[in-house]
Amino acid sequence: MIHAAGLRKEFNGFIALDGISFDLPAAQILGVIGHNGAGKTTLLKIISGLITPTAGELTVEGIDVLRDPLTLKKMLGYLAEESRLYETMSVPAYLSFFGEVYGLSKGQIQKRADDLLGSLSLETDRKKIGELSKGMKKKVAIARSLLHDPRILIYDEPTSGLDPMTSRTIVEYLKELRKQGKTILLSAHNLYQVEEICDRVMILRRGKEVACGSMNELQDLFGSITYTILFTVDTPEKIAGQIPFTSNNGFYISSAASITEMNRITAAIAEAGGAVERIESRYPSLEEMLIKIGK
Repeated sequence: MIHAAGLRKEFNGFIALDGISFDLPAAQILGVIGHNGAGKTTLLKIISGLITPTAGELTVEGIDVLRDPLTLKKMLGYLAEESRLYETMSVPAYLSFFGEVYGLSKGQIQKRADDLLGSLSLETDRKKIGELSKGMKKKVAIARSLLHDPRILIYDEPTSGLDPMTSRTIVEYLKELRKQGKTILLSAHNLYQVEEICDRVMILRRGKEVACGSMNELQDLFGSITYTILFTVDTPEKIAGQIPFTSNNGFYISSAASITEMNRITAAIAEAGGAVERIESRYPSLEEMLIKIGK
């Protein structure tokens, strides 16, 4: 669906992107993450055909985006982080205007607008766009990006600054769009949402690709599994010199970075007359990965 090879972008000598390559199959979601200034928005704008890369190759459904960006835009929906809306217009008038830009008939516009507003639970009560809340404005912008039923969606921070309920609504809507066969590329600072909805994640640092893969692949790359052992023991002094542990809510807690270390800890607990209540395992989160790679 989307193939990028060696994408590079320079702005007056500053390298914003340096050698970005990836493939994104149809009906998948790719999340692009990184610290501020990592190059996320630049990459999304290049893939959207809004800016031209200094070097590299980019094809979307076989279309050479660098040579034919207009054809791409007919099949693509783009959402900027700060979407500028025509705030003096009503929502129906706004969507009707863009429907005409996309070449839709009045009947098509009405049906698509009704379907989208219903799916997004967006009731405007005939208000002007400028009178709507930030969350409602974001939903209007998403509806506009979907009005012409594009196969590819490029969303820059779709849930930025929204309240938890609205943010959750949009996340669930993105999942539904993937089920409908949409291919989605998005950036986000909410890393928990990225972990939840993305099939693959790309990590950028200072314009370079640090890693790209599924969550399992990234977890294997950035660190092994960690085991947390919760246990009880009447005389913790018996194991104080053998294993590190803390206490919390009536339990003692110890951590292990391998099966061998976990077995050693559980054996020491049993020898001291204690009991293992449960063992939890976890991989590093995206937040921990970003902290690890630094700015």
